[in-house]
Amino acid sequence: MASQAASPEKFKYRTAPTVTEAFDAWLKDHAPELPKHTDPRDVSRSDIYAEDRWQPIFAEMRANAPVNKVTGTPYGDYWNVTTVKAIQHVESLPELYSSSWDKGGITIADPPADIDPERLAERRLPMFIAMDRPDHTGQRRTVAPAFTPAEIEYLSAEVRMRTAATLDALPWGEQFDWVDKVSIELTTGMLAILFGFPWEDRRLLTFWSDWAGGTELAFARELQDTRWEVFGEMAQYFKTLWIDRVGKPPQRDLISMMIHSDAMKDMSPQEFMGNLILLIVGGNDTTRNTMSGIIHGLDSFPDQRALFESDPSIIPNAVQECIRFQTPLAHMRRTATADAELFGHQIKQGDKLILWYISANRDEEVFADAHKLILTRENARRNVAFGYGIHRCVGARLAELQLKILMEEMHKRRMRVKVTGKVERVRANFVHGFRTLETTLEKF
Repeated sequence: MASQAASPEKFKYRTAPTVTEAFDAWLKDHAPELPKHTDPRDVSRSDIYAEDRWQPIFAEMRANAPVNKVTGTPYGDYWNVTTVKAIQHVESLPELYSSSWDKGGITIADPPADIDPERLAERRLPMFIAMDRPDHTGQRRTVAPAFTPAEIEYLSAEVRMRTAATLDALPWGEQFDWVDKVSIELTTGMLAILFGFPWEDRRLLTFWSDWAGGTELAFARELQDTRWEVFGEMAQYFKTLWIDRVGKPPQRDLISMMIHSDAMKDMSPQEFMGNLILLIVGGNDTTRNTMSGIIHGLDSFPDQRALFESDPSIIPNAVQECIRFQTPLAHMRRTATADAELFGHQIKQGDKLILWYISANRDEEVFADAHKLILTRENARRNVAFGYGIHRCVGARLAELQLKILMEEMHKRRMRVKVTGKVERVRANFVHGFRTLETTLEKF
């Protein structure tokens, strides 16, 4: 079932620098130029996530101001929406609180105010998660068949085979980076299968995903051009795959589904690129960071690791709890299309609302002892990590399958993964995860 597509020829696709390397290099010379975050409730600052100290800031807001407005931030004025109840209310009104790319899109960052209008138009990326009905409905319906229960069952044998092979290749008693050897390897492999992507080039998917997910690049103008060059190479690569499949019978891969869909077969180049980024980031960052979060969480809560090791029947629920605890995407954005009242607050047309999933999944009114990983938590499935309403993640079932199989195959091998070295978190306010997680295996 692995992709048999050949790599596109006659074009050079860069694989370096990574977005982290590029941004770190930029910071060495430009750190003083970064705008300052002065409001204590301005949780758009990436350092609190990199340093894992975001929890008390959100706890204070949930207790005293579950919906509140911050002004004058580097990302402009915005409303913090921090609890399960408030987020579900906003997401249940998609006409009033828009996801559309032309009203602001789904992330906190806005285009630079001084960018040339023509270039801005070229750099807008419509994607179905950043669309309102009816456009959203048709495009989501196009890719949904790749994630039905029947298709998930069809993919399960492939997922298990590749997970087993990946775990069997790990060294025992020797330190290695779990993010690189397991989390990235498994998620990029899954994406390659979904796209019918050339297997030998699968790490390009990780490279592109990382460049797509960095909202902080909005402050590094020099890197914006690099980012769009990377996106252009990604689009060029996928265009060759698209051309190769035009006129061929429908296949199970996502590109073939787009080609044979009335809603997506005539996409503009920007729309094609936008949907590729959505599917790559959605399929890569979320699952990848939860795979790392599982390991870090079990290591941080030894009693829960012991429970996992003694009773594999808890794994399906444990997956939901690990997703809740990690929350691989910290936020989504909505933009008000009209004046409205939100739990006593007057929202004005055009206002930006940031739905902090990372906060809602620690909502004490919904999750008792929310700061603890509890693998047997009865309501773990109430987490909002995949969103809520019409924009709930279309690939949630596949992510859950991958995580469940990973835990099952770890247990089958009596594999205890201990964090023994460097832990580096993503410096971002959108993607929430790990860059590095140095670990060592031992038997339990």
